[in-house]
Amino acid sequence: MKVIVLGAGVIGVTSAYQLAKAGHEVIVVDRQQGPALETSFANAGEVSFGYCSPWAAPGIPAKALKWLFMEHAPLILRPKLDRPMLAWMVQMLRNCTAERYAINKGRMLRLAAYSRTSLAEVRAETGIAYDERMQGTLQLFRTQQQLDASRKDVKALAADGVPYKVLDRDGCIRVEPALKHVREKIVGGLLTPKDETGDCFKFTNALAAKAAALGVRFAYGTQIKGLGVENGRVRGVLTHRETMTADAVVVALGSYSPLLLKPLGIKLPVYPVKGYSLTIPITDPSRAPESTVMDETYKIAITRLGDRIRVGGMAEISGYTNDLGHARRRTLDHSVTDLFPGGDLQRASFWSGLRPMTPDGTPVIGPTKIAGLFLNTGHGTLGWTMSCGSARLISDLVSGRKPEIDAADLAISRYR
Repeated sequence: MKVIVLGAGVIGVTSAYQLAKAGHEVIVVDRQQGPALETSFANAGEVSFGYCSPWAAPGIPAKALKWLFMEHAPLILRPKLDRPMLAWMVQMLRNCTAERYAINKGRMLRLAAYSRTSLAEVRAETGIAYDERMQGTLQLFRTQQQLDASRKDVKALAADGVPYKVLDRDGCIRVEPALKHVREKIVGGLLTPKDETGDCFKFTNALAAKAAALGVRFAYGTQIKGLGVENGRVRGVLTHRETMTADAVVVALGSYSPLLLKPLGIKLPVYPVKGYSLTIPITDPSRAPESTVMDETYKIAITRLGDRIRVGGMAEISGYTNDLGHARRRTLDHSVTDLFPGGDLQRASFWSGLRPMTPDGTPVIGPTKIAGLFLNTGHGTLGWTMSCGSARLISDLVSGRKPEIDAADLAISRYR
């Protein structure tokens, strides 16, 4: 078939690669001048197959109220008269129950586990490099209360067969030796040793080149105006240059997916949640992390990417605004210097991106009510983690093959 993939972030490019491998003629359309120039550009660098949880969790409403008054809050809310924002927040609150948390986390872990094997296969068959490391994620607890609260995550990890280790202070330092300089600030941690790290931007660009070698055509700098639909079937994509015909269309536009689908009567509960990052050159390797340290207090990930440290996190609900808030930078500065002091923040680059979040934390992958129109979006903070597995799923679904894992509860129909 002729398949058009909308979006050249990590989700769109991995989808195009798998669809081309399946024998389809593929075109990728994106408004930017190259791959991975928006949300995939400078994310936290985690490939967290084990550290994989919905934001909607028991206790989050109470925590959110407390965070509103914190100087270095992991959640920032800028309410406005925005019906999609309010509807999304109400749905998220409904998912903050123990029952819904267990269901949603199970879905996420299933897809993450599949993505882990899929990423390994892509790496083996292409040989691409992206500052990758396979040394795990250390979720770091500064208080005993945080360590005690991790029991619900341990229970979910054990139920899904995900390897983990609960560590005391000395155990954390054995995993991340640079923490010895701040040992009095930590109580313990939860290690998911199968997690990985890597530069999403480098990976996506390298894979785009491999996809192009398979015949994928990339239409960069192309504004998407709408979808052509006739008699209940998608027929193509309208752009500012031309109308492209297709047998199938995959929407992988992240936070902008709902805006494209709304005129077709498809209500996709995806809303942009802004995240921030710093990229800091390493000046003293002995004071840098070996892999990813997740600072549980501030929900900040501190990740080693080659000769750089990527510091990423926070969730700002403020609509489709991508300005750089200097108060957010102070939070990133505080977290990284508090745990790994000595970095050269004067040479750091500051970035923000819009994460496409669903109310339940689980991505939307699968067909729509319009024949030939498929979705691969809504991955939130875990697009890099889930990209390769999601791409395999969407390729199978578009091709009419039975997926290797259960995908029924990932489709948009779950919101009916």
